[in-house]
Amino acid sequence: MPAITVDDILVLPRIAEPDAAALVRPVASITTAPSGFEGEGFPVRRAFAGIDLAALDPFIHMDQMGSVDWEPGAAKGTSWHPHRGFETVTYLLDGVFRHEDSNGGGGTISDGDTQWMTAGGGILHIEAPPADVVARGGTFHGIQLWVNLPSRLKMTAPRYQDIRGGEVALLSSHDGGALIRVIAGEVGGHRGPGITHTPIALLHATVSPGAELKLPWPREYNALVYVLSGDGTVGPDRRPLRSGQLAVLGAGDVVAVTAHDSQDSRSPALDVLVLGGSPIGEPVAAYGPFVMNTKAELQQAYDDFQAGRLGKVP
Repeated sequence: MPAITVDDILVLPRIAEPDAAALVRPVASITTAPSGFEGEGFPVRRAFAGIDLAALDPFIHMDQMGSVDWEPGAAKGTSWHPHRGFETVTYLLDGVFRHEDSNGGGGTISDGDTQWMTAGGGILHIEAPPADVVARGGTFHGIQLWVNLPSRLKMTAPRYQDIRGGEVALLSSHDGGALIRVIAGEVGGHRGPGITHTPIALLHATVSPGAELKLPWPREYNALVYVLSGDGTVGPDRRPLRSGQLAVLGAGDVVAVTAHDSQDSRSPALDVLVLGGSPIGEPVAAYGPFVMNTKAELQQAYDDFQAGRLGKVP
């Protein structure tokens, strides 16, 4: 998993160990992401499947894309498609992916890079492996997260952020047992580069075998832990958590994750996404590529797309 890393974790800023009186967030639920296919046929795991949207708020949807080793000529992406009413966050751990949109945004990302697209009032975009990657094949592994927008920002102007892996805030746990990459929001006083309309925190942590990661977490945020690879536990009761599983946590001050002493040879450490945000608390009407507040707004989004008002393919 070659997302951005460092040779010596001990030279990084450290997140202070939380106070002993701080409340570790309990586990509300653990679910296993089912497998499926997205776009032109690339494999995904639906990380939020079966979870009440109220527990996810302000998030809507998350896919773990891969990990898959493409044969030459087999790599796939998406065709041009519309979005309105939310933001897409594509974090690539391994491989190469290209983005282009009708607002002029775009670029190519690889190991540890992030593309953050605010669809807002409407945009068309495409995500696909470059032609040379299709020709030679290779590994592909990433995450796409959908972040909701409040009603007052549903029709905001589209925006694109290209976040290089070297720009994320790199931190160490208090004892050097975990590497934390802060993509957006603030963790332990350290802020990531992602600019968010909705207050959230998003990070990728690699926890060494036997190590425990304790993250201070805002009480007003919800908290989710998704395992990208490896095995470990979560919460004060050390509930087992493995690759492809999502833990929804309850209220508290600290997110606690521990890696098992022994890991699979293909996953030498526990890799997790930790994310949360300030719930929007508004009705959600979602269908396909649109996330609005009412069915009437969904119909309007579809009508606007059909009429070409969400942009044109360059």
